[in-house]
Amino acid sequence: MSALEAPVTASSFTRAEIEAGRKLFAGDWRFAAAAGSVAALPAMRGVEVAFAGRSNVGKSSLINALTGRRALARISRTPGRTQELIFFTRPASTLTLVDMPGYGYAAVSKTKVAAWTALIHAFLQGRANLARVYLLVDARHGLKPVDDGVLATLDQAAVNYQVVLTKADEVKAADLAARDAATQAALARHPAAYPEVIATSARNGDGMPELRSAIARLLKERGRVTKGANS
Repeated sequence: MSALEAPVTASSFTRAEIEAGRKLFAGDWRFAAAAGSVAALPAMRGVEVAFAGRSNVGKSSLINALTGRRALARISRTPGRTQELIFFTRPASTLTLVDMPGYGYAAVSKTKVAAWTALIHAFLQGRANLARVYLLVDARHGLKPVDDGVLATLDQAAVNYQVVLTKADEVKAADLAARDAATQAALARHPAAYPEVIATSARNGDGMPELRSAIARLLKERGRVTKGANS
């Protein structure tokens, strides 16, 4: 094994994969589209990965940290403000990032929640190029009952998803390890869940190289599947 291929993290990413992740997210990421209804969804292109999570879990902060852009995704102190599916792309890249509306905020009207839910269900079930949903969970609190409906929806739609713990810098190492283990144990009961959990901090950058590498690996595997299907 060459030095370039030697494992460098506990999650088994190689140096080559870390570098592939860095290159994937380098460059000029931009807002591409916003969709508040099924009819407004942009045409499918390339590969999409989506980010879901409770309101104020830190989705916008994570997307900004992932892409190295401070204001790519709008950060709001008002829970429930993101009311559309937001698409981000980079020139010459086949990857599209999708910021999904936050859920679990009681002050949002039932009518609005119903509209979001219908849009999200349609997106999950009808987006053939959606490779994975990253479900963001606050590392300080772990999975909550409000997450159960989303897990069930993802399982029902047979959409591959992976949990990403956010705000990991605000949790002691021992507590973070316990939260990671508890989350993995809970996910073992869900057929569409990816077994590994990635802990991140948008504030100090922890976990971002691993998350970038996970997405780069996913795109590589997706490419192999596509080539196999077309051969």
